[in-house]
Amino acid sequence: MKDPISISILELAIITQDSNASETFQKTKEIAQLADNIGYKRFWLAEHHNMAHVASSATVVLIGFIASHTKDIRVGSGGIMLPNHSPLVVAEQFGTLETLYPNRIDLGLGRAPGTDQATAEAIRKDFFEQAQRFPQNVSKLQDYFSKENDTAKVRAFPAEGTNVPIWILGSSMESAALAAAYGLPYAFAGHFAPRQMIQAFEFYRENFQASAVLDKPKTMACVNIIAADTNEEAETLSTSLYQMFLNLIRNDRKGLQPPVPSLDDIMNEQERFHVDQMTACTFIGNKEQLKIDLKKFIDYARVDELMVTSPIFDHEAKLKSIHITKEVIDSIN
Repeated sequence: MKDPISISILELAIITQDSNASETFQKTKEIAQLADNIGYKRFWLAEHHNMAHVASSATVVLIGFIASHTKDIRVGSGGIMLPNHSPLVVAEQFGTLETLYPNRIDLGLGRAPGTDQATAEAIRKDFFEQAQRFPQNVSKLQDYFSKENDTAKVRAFPAEGTNVPIWILGSSMESAALAAAYGLPYAFAGHFAPRQMIQAFEFYRENFQASAVLDKPKTMACVNIIAADTNEEAETLSTSLYQMFLNLIRNDRKGLQPPVPSLDDIMNEQERFHVDQMTACTFIGNKEQLKIDLKKFIDYARVDELMVTSPIFDHEAKLKSIHITKEVIDSIN
């Protein structure tokens, strides 16, 4: 019998129009607390830089904040962009989090900068060289967490010997190959780059090498879900998400916009094509509609876990969407 599928949240901590970082942190805390109370498995935050309307640039600090205001849910990164950082410092930070919040911390790793080229170079002059060294730096990070590192010249305290699960995050075949070769769990960014997802999962499963941390493949798909009482309401709420991707394409940096009655007036055909490609893994509707669509997707993608991001303008509507999504997954299980 197939294991029940767990559900988690990727929170991008997007600042809505006319809001600010302080309000966004409080909203993020409320979302995490709701997720914790109703049985979501993980709550991950993503590293982004030089984005005025994304509040999660100091990702590790925010993970600590969320972990301190929740009880059971696992809290982690989706992801830490490893080329921006020294593996030693990442190990020290996540070892500290794991010591403070035992058995609750995840470390998802990506190789992109989480920003533009100029900012990547401002963070770290040799960013692009470090991106090429991503596999070696993942190994180095594993060494710092290992008990066996106790005779090394350079050691990471209090990380050494702690159990912080490492996930490889990606949106391409390259990340699938690395996760498979290292025997690590693999999460795919279907919420903004779904094109290669099924192919990447298949490659990962076929080429997976068992490791000390994982004896069989473990996959997670991150998707957009906008849930509401009616399909019509969900469709209206989803216009904020589509505007967010439209602004990304236009490089028009704005906070998350309120819903609009129609998208036809605000984007041309070419823009619509690109937005549709990026949001192909988006599920919108009421409980009944989502049950049909998500069950089909889970069976097709053969994923072990589902992670959800829900860019919804109205905070109460977002909390409701998170509630409905959990009910849908429970009914599928």
